[in-house]
Amino acid sequence: MEFRLPELGEGVYEAEVSRWLVEPGATVRPGQALVEMLTDKATMEVPAPFGGTIGALRVEPGQQVKVGAVILTYEPASADAPALPPQPVATTSQPVRAPVATPDGQTRVKTGPAVRLMARKLGIDLGQVHGSGPQGRVLLEDLTRQVQQAGAKPQAAPALEFGTPGTRVKFQGLRRKIAEHMVLSKRTAPHYSYVDECDVTDLVRLRESLREPFAQQGVRLTYLAFVVKAVAQALREVPIINASLDEAAGEIVLHDHYHLGVAVATPTGLVVPVIHDADKLSLLEIARGLERLSNDARAGKLKVEDLRGGTFTITSIGNIGGLFATPIIHHPQVGILGIGKIVKRPIFDAHGQLKAADMVYLSFSFDHRVLDGAIGASFGNAVIRRLQSPAALLM
Repeated sequence: MEFRLPELGEGVYEAEVSRWLVEPGATVRPGQALVEMLTDKATMEVPAPFGGTIGALRVEPGQQVKVGAVILTYEPASADAPALPPQPVATTSQPVRAPVATPDGQTRVKTGPAVRLMARKLGIDLGQVHGSGPQGRVLLEDLTRQVQQAGAKPQAAPALEFGTPGTRVKFQGLRRKIAEHMVLSKRTAPHYSYVDECDVTDLVRLRESLREPFAQQGVRLTYLAFVVKAVAQALREVPIINASLDEAAGEIVLHDHYHLGVAVATPTGLVVPVIHDADKLSLLEIARGLERLSNDARAGKLKVEDLRGGTFTITSIGNIGGLFATPIIHHPQVGILGIGKIVKRPIFDAHGQLKAADMVYLSFSFDHRVLDGAIGASFGNAVIRRLQSPAALLM
């Protein structure tokens, strides 16, 4: 029997095969992950809606596959086990169905036919699944998450892959998408870099005093949460930084929302999940969001919407080491901030007295087509002022 690629998400019509999680001849049970699919830098597992034995794998890692295409064959565990019917390739003209009342008066959950059939085979009540799609539409990844929550606890994320001498690695998947995006950014936007230092002594003390109260709320408080908060406020002060260049229209678009991307290193490469509406969130909400996105990124469980809509990006090398960097802009944004490691060293205060201070370098890269040096420096000063007086970030 044939198994076809089901709907992966709203507006997603094809994806790249990242890696197979089964091999021909393997016996699988309903709910077991079959394959990892990569779409818009989000990796999601496709669960089996059947039990049986894998026959042939019809697609190779690195291959682009359309929704509805056959990706494998299998022999069902029992003769009466139905196969997943062919799923037509979705088009942008297909409307989202509104809720439909059934004869017993219950509201039918909004989802596609492939997801509905898969849920029935997995024994999942769609009425108990939180839909992450538009208007609460239940997507494949929502079923996958439900299966994972019902099963064993997820294992710790694997370490970064450093490679093996004397081998060749196929240039595909997330690594290839990162490369394509980096080349586009460097080729399109003339970068310039701006580096300044910041005294974060008060910030270090404040974080230390808040770690335990945040931990009692089940949240790990990092320095990055303060930086996100400071950057969101600074973007409101210098709106031109929170922009993108629409070359086709010949316009600079100044955004009125503040969606901050945060670069996360994963075993397969760098991803940039987004804290949406960061200017409206408390420090606790930002810290909780960062923890969730980081864990999901390293486990390869990010949703597509977690990666969309960013207007400015923050990347940190401080937890690994390094004083400063020259980060590449996350196109089509016009700016990015890199955070170095915090180092205790002697400095002179305003009265000329020597004192110990916690210092950090902030590295900015800007699109020189949109931003000149004075504007970049003004934005850097706005960020620094907030990090040097962090108590105001709690207000």
